[in-house]
Amino acid sequence: MAEVSFIEKRAIETFLEMSAGYVLDFSDRTFNDFVGSTVGIDVSTEKYKEGGTSKANRLRTFMKLEPDAVVGKLFKGLHEYKVSEDRRQGRETNITDGEAFDRIANRLLDGRVVDNIDAIQANNDDKDFHQLAKLIKDSIEKNRPEAALDRLHTFMIKFLKELCRSHAVSFEKDDTVNAFFGKYIKAVKAKGWISSPMAEKIVQFSFQVIDAFNDIRNNKSFAHDNPVLNYDESVLIFSNVSATVKFLQSLETKNKNVAVAEARPDWGVF
Repeated sequence: MAEVSFIEKRAIETFLEMSAGYVLDFSDRTFNDFVGSTVGIDVSTEKYKEGGTSKANRLRTFMKLEPDAVVGKLFKGLHEYKVSEDRRQGRETNITDGEAFDRIANRLLDGRVVDNIDAIQANNDDKDFHQLAKLIKDSIEKNRPEAALDRLHTFMIKFLKELCRSHAVSFEKDDTVNAFFGKYIKAVKAKGWISSPMAEKIVQFSFQVIDAFNDIRNNKSFAHDNPVLNYDESVLIFSNVSATVKFLQSLETKNKNVAVAEARPDWGVF
C-alpha cells in the first residue's frame, strides 16, 4: 500500500485535476489503457471500484492497494503525459504543482521493494539479454518478485558468463551459475582485486547464496511446474543477488579505471 500524506494527497489531486471525479482528460477507456500500458494493471477490475467507479475514485483505490514503487511509476507516467499534453495544446503547466507531484512520484519510486534493482542490466550488446533484464525489473516494479526468479537465474548465468569471457576464463556451456561465479571470483582474486579479509568472507557468503539459487530455480520457480516460492523469501533472494551484481559491477569499473590510469600515466593532465 502506497504511503501518501494528507498534504501529498492534495498535491496529487490538484495536479491530476481529480476534484470532479476525472483524471486529467482521460476517458474511461483511455485511462484504463494508460494504466495498463504503464504498470501492467487492469484498473477496471472490481477491486479498484470499492471507493466508487469514477476514474478519480479508482485511482484513489489504486493508491491504497498498490505498493509505493507501482504508484510511483504510474505517477511518473502521468506527469510526463500531462506536461506533454499541455505543451501540445499550448497550455502552461503549473510549475509549482508539477514539481510537487514529481517529487511525490520520485519518493514513491525510492521505496522500491528490492534495493539495487537498477544493477540488473546486461553487460554486453545481446538484445535478448537486455530484454531479459527489462522483464526482471518490470516484475519488481509490479511487486511480483516470485514471478521472475527463473529469469533472475538466467540473468546471472548470462552476466557471469560475460564476466568470465572478459577475463579469458574458460568454462563449459552447461556450467551452473555457481560454477561461473566461482571461476570468476578465482580470476579476480588472482589479480588482487579483492584485498580485505572481510570482503573475501562476504564473497564466500555470496557464493553460498548463488549455489543455493540452482535449487530455487529448479524447484521453486516458474521454470518448471513447481509450487512457487513465497513473496518474502523471493524479495530476500532478489535483494541478495542484486547486491552481489552491484558489487561485481563496482569491482569491474574500479579496477578497469585503475588499469587505464596505469597504462596512461599522463591521464588527466592538461
